[in-house]
Amino acid sequence: MDGDTISRLAYLAIILVALGGWAMVEFRQRMGQALRMVAAWGLIFLAMMAGYGLWTDIRSDIMPTQMVSTTGAIEVPRAADGHYYLTLEVNGTPVVFMADTGATNMVLSRDDARRLGIEPDSLLYVGEASTANGVVRTARVELPLVELGPFRNESFPAWVNDAEMDGSLLGMDYLGQFRLEIDGDKMVLRQ
Repeated sequence: MDGDTISRLAYLAIILVALGGWAMVEFRQRMGQALRMVAAWGLIFLAMMAGYGLWTDIRSDIMPTQMVSTTGAIEVPRAADGHYYLTLEVNGTPVVFMADTGATNMVLSRDDARRLGIEPDSLLYVGEASTANGVVRTARVELPLVELGPFRNESFPAWVNDAEMDGSLLGMDYLGQFRLEIDGDKMVLRQ
């Protein structure tokens, strides 16, 4: 163990001793009540851990991911919210995009731009885009490598949105290189 881990364990031990000491003083006449409370909090903690474990197991059912079929097509299942989400590798970093056939360009949220090493505050926002929320300022960037399964694009243009966004959008400048097909609850991309 390194020094950081030891200091964290020591800090947690101090907190545990302080809480244990407080419980002993507070409940010295009512130890049965104290044990029931400890058991209740223990069960709450176990339920939270079980919930987290269950969430990691079912997350792929709630927000399914794309797969490459045997024919080389990308099959993207519809998510519970009715949208299609694709995970692209941008310079080796996975970025989740919502497929938006109403958008012209690939648009990065400020958070995704930061994850890719682009500092949004240092960009020159000279472009404008009309959105459902009004006109927003945009800055053009170039992504050295964008990959979706077996498909690769080098020096792909994208725009960083100056407004807050929940996630990044995959517009028609990227989707337009594929033949799009909606087949039941999945979107199929072929080249």
